[in-house]
Amino acid sequence: MLLKDEVGMLRRVPLFSGVEPAKLKLLAFTSDRVSYSPGQILFNQGDEGDAAYVILSGTADILVDSETGQIKVAELEPNSIVGEIAILCDVSRTATVRAAGQLEALRIRKDHFLRLLKEFPEMTIEIVRVLADRLSHTTAELADARNSKH
Repeated sequence: MLLKDEVGMLRRVPLFSGVEPAKLKLLAFTSDRVSYSPGQILFNQGDEGDAAYVILSGTADILVDSETGQIKVAELEPNSIVGEIAILCDVSRTATVRAAGQLEALRIRKDHFLRLLKEFPEMTIEIVRVLADRLSHTTAELADARNSKH
């Protein structure tokens, strides 16, 4: 895929919508375009957080380990980002991410991702929004699960 096409794809990702084209071009150039087959793992829960992934096409399942095995807790769609928690919090991966079908993603190395956040405060605000939204959904699901137990 041409660099300008990748820049166009990145522009559609809410996280990068406020980033100037020259910086997006640099991001696309310094990131790795990766492809996954159905069932292939992007990363496992507990792995070191060395990169974030922007889903360009396809979907992926987010799985967490439980006493009864892995549980699917969410599904990623195109233009979403995953893997940023391990980078931002400097912790191991909090979940496993597995391609649900054919998947294309942009793998952004930790150092590039952190540099972007420093240069573009609006990206940091968008990341906070994404994380707050996930937390809100998780809290609601936890409350529902607890209510159904009682």
